[in-house]
Amino acid sequence: MILVTGATGFLGAELIHQLTSLGIKLRALKRTHSIIPDLIKHNKLVEWVIADINDLSDLEDAFDGVNKVYHCAALVSFDPKDKTKLLRINIEGTSNIVNLCQELGARLVHVSSVAALGNAKKGALITEKDFWEYDIKAHAYAISKYEGEMEVWRGISEGLDAVIVNPSVIIGAGAGFEGSGAIFKLVKDGLSYYTKGATGIVDVSDVAKCMIALMDSKETAERFTISSENYHYKQFFGEIAAGYGIKAPAKEAKPWMLGIAWRAAKLASLFTGKPAALTSDAARSSLNESLYSNEKIKRTIGITFKPLKQSIDEICKAQA
Repeated sequence: MILVTGATGFLGAELIHQLTSLGIKLRALKRTHSIIPDLIKHNKLVEWVIADINDLSDLEDAFDGVNKVYHCAALVSFDPKDKTKLLRINIEGTSNIVNLCQELGARLVHVSSVAALGNAKKGALITEKDFWEYDIKAHAYAISKYEGEMEVWRGISEGLDAVIVNPSVIIGAGAGFEGSGAIFKLVKDGLSYYTKGATGIVDVSDVAKCMIALMDSKETAERFTISSENYHYKQFFGEIAAGYGIKAPAKEAKPWMLGIAWRAAKLASLFTGKPAALTSDAARSSLNESLYSNEKIKRTIGITFKPLKQSIDEICKAQA
């Protein structure tokens, strides 16, 4: 039996869609108030179990008869207020999954993040061999994903059969306007500025394909960067604008401007009671130039990534 955590999330839903399209029956975890996405809502091949990854009694029942686990559940946030929740879900929750997989002898595919990778040597792309080093300026999300991945490596050192995937920014129509989808909404609503940074981006369907291929492979005790192409934000925002048929952001947001913007957003949140639209961590991340190599995953499973321009066009048409 296959178990998928984080099943109602953006990546989890796509993974389940692809697995069940192959005729595979599986078990999926959801929290009590989680909403099942339309993509998999009426799928008869899915056995839904209500469980929280931080509740061991729930998890032990959910793991009954399980021999393969895709661990997609995680909290993604750049809001400093969420630090405690990030550490609890992304580290302690992952530890629970690792321990149960060890106990039952289940094979694990764990979803980490490029945030858990280190910095590249000067002039080189970031690879799986670049190891994360603590930085006092590191945001809580990066810390939580790194420590969560360390729980998996701890399990591997104790005999766990596992592989780790480190996706870059995941895009797809299924995100709506949440997560990476918020970028599309900003541009659609007339964003005027772009930042100087750059990052790796990948279509959600490719991430799921890689996970399935790795689960079925003989690979173990390895991690794989899952990223299609490296885009500067100016190019990314420009292609999104082209997809919507609107004017692209043409002004560069300087660091001092972002500093004013996140402070203003924080002040506004005090009056509205809503999360700040921009945080200091998110502003700082938008200035970083992080470029990733995908050679290892291409060499291992032979995947050809969907061109990002095609992905962006599909998302814009779906949200038009």
